[in-house]
Amino acid sequence: MYQIKILNKISPVGLERFESDRYTVGSEVAGEDGIVVRSAPLLDYEFPESLLAIARAGVGVNNIPIDRCSEAGVAVFSTPGANANAVKELVLCAMLMSSRDVDGSIQWVREQVKAGVEVSTVVEKGKSAFVGPELYRKTLGIIGLGAIGSLVANMAIALGMDVYGYDPYLSVNAALRLDRHVHVVQDIRELYKRADYITVHIHYTPQTKQMIDEKAIAAMKRGVRFINLARGEIVDDEAMIAALDSGWVAAYMTDFPNNALVQTPHVVAMSHLGASTPESEQNCAAMAVDELKDYLENGNIHNSVNLPEVVMERSGLMRLCVIHKNVPAMLANITALLSRDGINVENLSNKSKGDLAYTMVDLGAPLEQRVVDEVRQLANVIRVRAIL
Repeated sequence: MYQIKILNKISPVGLERFESDRYTVGSEVAGEDGIVVRSAPLLDYEFPESLLAIARAGVGVNNIPIDRCSEAGVAVFSTPGANANAVKELVLCAMLMSSRDVDGSIQWVREQVKAGVEVSTVVEKGKSAFVGPELYRKTLGIIGLGAIGSLVANMAIALGMDVYGYDPYLSVNAALRLDRHVHVVQDIRELYKRADYITVHIHYTPQTKQMIDEKAIAAMKRGVRFINLARGEIVDDEAMIAALDSGWVAAYMTDFPNNALVQTPHVVAMSHLGASTPESEQNCAAMAVDELKDYLENGNIHNSVNLPEVVMERSGLMRLCVIHKNVPAMLANITALLSRDGINVENLSNKSKGDLAYTMVDLGAPLEQRVVDEVRQLANVIRVRAIL
C-alpha cells in the first residue's frame, strides 16, 4: 500500500482517483510515500525517508524546498495548464475593468444610495467619470506564451485585438497553440512600445524578480494598462505606484494585494482569484494525483519542476529507476552492473535537467536485492527504486 499525505483541502475529484486497495490517503498519514499539497508551507517540513514525491495541485512551488527535495531524490510535480482557463477568463475581466472604471462606478452608485439620492436621476450625469476605451482594435502585449498566455492570446484575437507576444522559452507545443495572427517578438521592448494593455504570465524566479521595474515601465506607452495575475514579486511595486501617480500607467490590475497598492488610485487589487474556480481546483487535483500515481507505480515523470520529463511504456519484468547527478559515465556504470549479472535490458531512457538526471531501465528478469544495492552505492547516485 502506498501512503499518501494530504495537505490543504484537495478536491475529491482528484482524491477519488487513488484506488482504495492500493493507497492509504489522509492528512494523518505517517511514513508517507507521496504528498499532495496546494499552498501549505513545506519549507521546514521534515521529510520521512520514505517520501518519493510531492505533487503540487497548482503551478507555483514557492512553498516547497526544491533544492532539498532534489538532494533527497524527491520528485516535485506541478500542474501547468490545469488552471489556465480560469486565469484566462480573469484576464478578460481585468482588461475590461482596467478600461472602464467598473469598480469605481459600482462604488459611486452605492454611495449615491447611502447619501439618500435617487440614483436613477443622477446616473447620466455621473457616468462620465467612469468611461473608458473598448478593447476592440487595441493592442495587447503578452509576456509569457505558455499554457495561460497562449489562451489569452487567442482570446484577444477573437475580440478583435492586435496581439504581440514575448517568450524567449516558447515551446513547440505552445507555438502550435497560438493563432497565426499573433505577432511573436524577440525583443520585449518592441512589445512595450506597441501595447495598450500588457499582461504577464511567467513564473516567479530570481531572474524575473521585479522585471517590471522603472526602466521597463518607462519603455511602455504612456497610458498603458498593466495586468499581473502571475506573481506579485514580478512587479516592482514602488516603480508601479510612481508610474500610476504620474499617469504613465493608466491602471494596474493585480491578484496580489498589499496595503500600499490598495491605497493607490487606479489600482484594482483582487484576492488571488486567478485559479479560484471549482473547475480549476478539480483539474489541478486530478492532474496532480495522476502525475503522482504514474511516478509511484511506473516511475514516469510528467511536469516535474526538478527532474526531467521521462515517460516510457512498460516492458520486461522489472523497472529500475535511478535519480543521479548529471555527470559523465553514469549510464555506462549502471548498465555495467546489470550486464555483469546477465540481466537483459528490454528498454532504456535517460534524460537530464540541470544538475540532475534520471535513468529508467526495463529488465527481462527481476534483480536481486544485492544488485539494486550496488547501483545505489555507485558514486553520484541519489535514489534508486525497483518497480515490479
